[in-house]
Amino acid sequence: MTKANPPPSKTSPLKVWAVSDGRAGIEAQVVGLAEAISRLAPCEVTVKRVGWQGNIGRLPWWLNLLPKRWLTPESGLPAGRNPDDWPDLWIAAGRATLPLSIRAKRWSGGKSFVVQIQDPRVPPHMFDLVIPPKHDRMSGDNILPITGSPHRVTQQRLAAEYEAFQDLIEPLPRPRVAVLVGGKSKAFDLSSERAAQIAHSIQIPLEQDGGSLLMTFSRRTPETARALMTARLRHLPGVVWNGEGPNPYFAFLAAADYILVTEDSTNMATEAASTGKPVFVLKMDGSSLKFRLFHEELERQGAARPYGGAFHGWTYEPVNETDRAAREVLARIGVEVAEPVAEPEPAPVEQAKAKAKPKPKARPGAEAKAPTEPAAPKVRKPRAAKPKA
Repeated sequence: MTKANPPPSKTSPLKVWAVSDGRAGIEAQVVGLAEAISRLAPCEVTVKRVGWQGNIGRLPWWLNLLPKRWLTPESGLPAGRNPDDWPDLWIAAGRATLPLSIRAKRWSGGKSFVVQIQDPRVPPHMFDLVIPPKHDRMSGDNILPITGSPHRVTQQRLAAEYEAFQDLIEPLPRPRVAVLVGGKSKAFDLSSERAAQIAHSIQIPLEQDGGSLLMTFSRRTPETARALMTARLRHLPGVVWNGEGPNPYFAFLAAADYILVTEDSTNMATEAASTGKPVFVLKMDGSSLKFRLFHEELERQGAARPYGGAFHGWTYEPVNETDRAAREVLARIGVEVAEPVAEPEPAPVEQAKAKAKPKPKARPGAEAKAPTEPAAPKVRKPRAAKPKA
């Protein structure tokens, strides 16, 4: 980078831009980190979705010599170099942002501290800070490897989302099993045969032991796999979100006793591991060394295990890498923040229930736990099947 960053003003909030091409998985990372920073220090967060005219966005960053000329008007970047028009923190992710991130510091007159999430696959010294996942195996003075990816999951958000869907979820029997299904990517796919195997492995324990299903699909899920899994599992008590209406994704995370996630998504697995609930990884078609390293890292932290066709509970410290990354960013620009509070927050579902009921009833056979400790699911004994709705 060309100049040292000037210290941010102590009297005005930090101006933070979260920059991506607008794809949901990429935008969630930059916005998640920006929101985490705003929880620690006063900030004005602006989401920027950059777009390129024609096929310019497909060019390598080093061939895009005049990137401002080819941006779409909706991108909303300043035309000039007045430092007042630029942010204190530029947080970006994705290939589409590289020609801009590399030049943001120069355009801002040295004002903007440039943070690039993920492995940019360009020399890291072109940025002030790079935050890649650990499984990308990057290291250096301006590199902060984290487990998985930054995200937007917080205890407060889970509680609020659960409350919004409480009437739908509360009557469902336990254990509640959230199933987060991804889809086709460079390394993985979800064939009809694999989708049928996954559906069968979920159906059997829910039919034998009881419980309910909370299933959602991603935009990448093949339509044939989506239709097959829905047809095989829709007779079970629960909710299969069809993509219409408000998205219950975060409510499912809040309500679940167990979370199953396909192995193709770093975002979904990291978000699931941030809840402190047992996470099971579902095998897909294909393989990837990086994803294997990622899942092994989650296993070492006690968060995830391969799914073997049965549900069982355990406890671990929730994976909270987004907050750690936010603190590192603020430390590097000279903003002091208070140390994190050691006392854990109440489980989000219990917070939501407390608003509607004087005291939630304990599940039969569950052991009493301290009020601030999230309840760990227990292995359930087979029981008689309830009449299905």
